[in-house]
Amino acid sequence: MSLEQKFNLFEEKKKNAELGGGAERVEKLHKAGKKTARERINDLLDPGSFVETDKFVTHRCSDFEMEKNKIMGDGIVTGYGKIDGRLMFVFAQDFTVFGGTMSRANADKVVKLMETAMKMGAPVIGLNDSGGARIQEGVESLAGYADIFYLNTMASGVIPQISAVLGACAGGAVYSPAITDFIMMVNKTSNMFVTGPDVIKAVTHEDVTKEDLGGAMTHNSKSGVAHFLADNDEQCMMMLRELMSYLPLNNMEDPPHKTCLDDIYRIDEKLQTVVPDDPNKSYDIKEIINSVVDNNNFFEVMPYYAQNIVIGFARLNGYPVGIVANQPEFLAGVLDINSSVKAARFVRFCDCFNIPIITLVDVPGFLPGATQEFGGIIKHGAKLLYAYCEATVPKITLITRKAYGGAYDVMSSKHIGADVNFAYPTAEIAVMGAEGAVNIIYKSNISEEDRKVAVDNYKNTFANPYKAAELGYIDEIIYPKETRAKLIQALEMCRNKRKTNPPKKHGNIPL
Repeated sequence: MSLEQKFNLFEEKKKNAELGGGAERVEKLHKAGKKTARERINDLLDPGSFVETDKFVTHRCSDFEMEKNKIMGDGIVTGYGKIDGRLMFVFAQDFTVFGGTMSRANADKVVKLMETAMKMGAPVIGLNDSGGARIQEGVESLAGYADIFYLNTMASGVIPQISAVLGACAGGAVYSPAITDFIMMVNKTSNMFVTGPDVIKAVTHEDVTKEDLGGAMTHNSKSGVAHFLADNDEQCMMMLRELMSYLPLNNMEDPPHKTCLDDIYRIDEKLQTVVPDDPNKSYDIKEIINSVVDNNNFFEVMPYYAQNIVIGFARLNGYPVGIVANQPEFLAGVLDINSSVKAARFVRFCDCFNIPIITLVDVPGFLPGATQEFGGIIKHGAKLLYAYCEATVPKITLITRKAYGGAYDVMSSKHIGADVNFAYPTAEIAVMGAEGAVNIIYKSNISEEDRKVAVDNYKNTFANPYKAAELGYIDEIIYPKETRAKLIQALEMCRNKRKTNPPKKHGNIPL
């Protein structure tokens, strides 16, 4: 074979590998509003930066006449490239090849990619669109999944792992995304479930559609499995790029700093009146967040789930921070099972990857009721407490209004390791609200007039930040309008914080 023929053969094999399942299947995918694996990667990474690996890998199955049907790449595209000039490893399942099903061969591609990513200290982004295990391969396919699950677990807290579910994700396939740090889904085109509608109907006789059972909105608003919701594949890739801009490449690095053109001493007079005079009136905590962060840009995580707590990323003076905030606009900002778990996992993620945590507190307590108690609010609330206690990154807390009872302790109080604790003059730090406290202290032993006096006395004594400030539990009482500058000053002071927890294999978080 001549040199020219060798190059021609190489060119032909390259083109065949890039065709995937062929033009007909690609067109069918496009009609369904989805993009191909390579199109998604091109949208995600910086132009021209993608380097594909294992392009010519094919499956090794000879059962069910599979040896007659081999497609190069075998239904998964793997490689590395850059986002904003920073190294990222990516795999994308190709639905046009055997429905993107997982074979032993393409599991090996993912394993190789993840092992390399851990050695190089760079994130892994998985673009999932698969029919699950390749049935023709039986246990070999299952073994491939388990190898990936094991590596997901080993990589957890070492490199960021992000999953985008862009089509089907069923059976064992759901557990790899579940172990990763964040899951992004696309409305109307992606779904996740352990058992599909047909199996459910056969076993439990429940009638449920794919969308209701495991659609993007279901997992973003009801189950809390997913963290982000995109309208289409393209928006999903843009959201992934934005998410990565807040994260370090690995656990040994600091998050990426960007030049800040927003005045760090910017004052917002509107903040003076955001918290209402009436303690029973709601307000939107996101007004405070959006006002104080750089360029008013807050990247919210899980916006549709447990809306009584708000979590997300932002920058202060160009430095990424994680924000956790009670939301008085929803269920008065109480802590319940779902909000505790939502915030706990976010706090632990930030701690893994050296992202300082800003906590905004307006919490009347834990949600009372038999449903919460039977559901295990004690252990679930303890997850958030555990996460804050365990976190060694800079922790800055601002009490905007209510900080009552055990919820005051849990929300990054001075006593569980917060570095800087601020309060607005509107803050109320007490065991409980004045009315409830007076009812317990005096029961029914006083007249109505004396009760009103007692309520006023309790409010004057405890419904303010001064008692806590006298005891050193609050470092500084600040004007709301100065919040941005005060948070930035505190972050600068904490930048070189060094704290390590006692040596141990790992703690036993109350799961």
